Amino acid sequence: MIEKKVKIKNKAGIHCRPSSVILTTVEEFPGHKFEVISEKGNCGLQSILELLSLGLQYGDTVTIRTLGPDEEKACTKIAGLFEYEFDFPPR
Repeated sequence: MIEKKVKIKNKAGIHCRPSSVILTTVEEFPGHKFEVISEKGNCGLQSILELLSLGLQYGDTVTIRTLGPDEEKACTKIAGLFEYEFDFPPR
């Protein structure tokens, strides 16, 4: 099991579009289990509604916990998306 602590850098927090990108990327890692741990609660990354229910805002700190065959790569990639500054639409 690998854990990475990251800070939300997206100005609008983790809303629908970033959540969609995160969950689409999770699908690239079949057989992995992901968990998001924050002061606002915990959730798995199986449902966009679970992730949205945390209400993650700019500046919040979360821990991404990953278990699976290539957990270092998976955790790094997913954690990076929580730190990413999404710009919709992209410029």
